[in-house]
Amino acid sequence: MIIRKSILADKLKKGEVAVIPTDTIYGLSTNAFSKDSIENIYNIKSRAPEKPMIILISKITDLDLFKIEIDNNTKKILKKVWPGKVSVILPCPNKKFHYLHRGTGSLAFRLPVKTNLIRLLKITGPLVSTSANPEGLPPAKTITQAKKYFDNSVDFYINEGPLESAPSTLIKIEDGKINILR
Repeated sequence: MIIRKSILADKLKKGEVAVIPTDTIYGLSTNAFSKDSIENIYNIKSRAPEKPMIILISKITDLDLFKIEIDNNTKKILKKVWPGKVSVILPCPNKKFHYLHRGTGSLAFRLPVKTNLIRLLKITGPLVSTSANPEGLPPAKTITQAKKYFDNSVDFYINEGPLESAPSTLIKIEDGKINILR
């Protein structure tokens, strides 16, 4: 089934949950501002409730939507690693986003390199994303595997064939230096 990008974007903006190809692996994704949809992903995946998800953005200025303040050094680092397969943990103490940071006071963001994904994010706005697998199982490399995991608990699936990439590199910027966590 072919779904036009505008229809896909509308579904994600409304808070539907989808398995979509990211620039790394298939991800369970939804609107980053839909608390109920995000809780739905935690339930579908049986994800530990204290673990935040990665937020996909289309441009650095999307960080403003989350009240993220970055200094010039951090901005320089972000411009070096983005767009790319690097997720960056940034401080987000704002209580409004507790449903995202799960009490950690920080959020992980990625500005992907994949052109089609960037185009989608420009329409939808930021999307949360987590690997398409139940907690403790390997990430789905194909839509067939994702459907075996989730069946009808996901609203829709977007197939881009097998994805063999590793999950994103996860870094934290501390005291002006990059600390690689994964």
